[in-house]
Amino acid sequence: MARDVILACDFPDARATVSFLQQFKGQKPFVKIGMELFYGAGPSIVHTLKEMGHKIFLDLKLHDIPNTVKKAMRVLSGLEIDLCNVHAAGTVAMMEAALEGLTAPDGKRPQLIAVTQLTSTSSAQLHDELGIPDSMEETVIRYARNAKAAGLDGVVCSPLETRGIKEACGDSFLAVTPGIRYPSDDKGDQTRVTSPADAKRLGSDYIVVGRPITAAPDPVAAYERVLKDFL
Repeated sequence: MARDVILACDFPDARATVSFLQQFKGQKPFVKIGMELFYGAGPSIVHTLKEMGHKIFLDLKLHDIPNTVKKAMRVLSGLEIDLCNVHAAGTVAMMEAALEGLTAPDGKRPQLIAVTQLTSTSSAQLHDELGIPDSMEETVIRYARNAKAAGLDGVVCSPLETRGIKEACGDSFLAVTPGIRYPSDDKGDQTRVTSPADAKRLGSDYIVVGRPITAAPDPVAAYERVLKDFL
């Protein structure tokens, strides 16, 4: 399975995003459109970036009752996205509904993955605030098994949980991993982090990298460093 680096374009509008990506002359990074950009620029940002030649991970993390998620996914299926996601905590029924809404009459659809636990969530928060008594790894693997049972293509997780997910769900089950930082980087609001090289060693299929690239003095050089270390 081919690895890739997904560049998180967490910008407030289309102009800032396009200006940033124009620095990557001759390169077409796989990009993530998250909530900030999608809500700020609207669905047209997907068309803009596709026309520029980029693959798109639409990171909206849908989480609602099954019928609402199914209808929302039906709308998103009309966009030219390559990958999108829901929250695994929404239950197997919700994930099945999401898959149904995303799938076109001819059977074609983008890949669909489920967020297990956000990489900003610590073990203490998992227990004390969310009321989940199991360990982080046990919880993430349970959510991954639910996602596989629902027919999804993989999950979003920390690289630290990738190995257990692959053992539980198979090597072809995608592990898309944010929480990527070098030792010298500011962790920000992330708690479960690894370097690109460690993510590769642990079995991540895709890593999602934002601030270590977008906030770097030379974003292109930072992106190329991450590619070199991960691919």
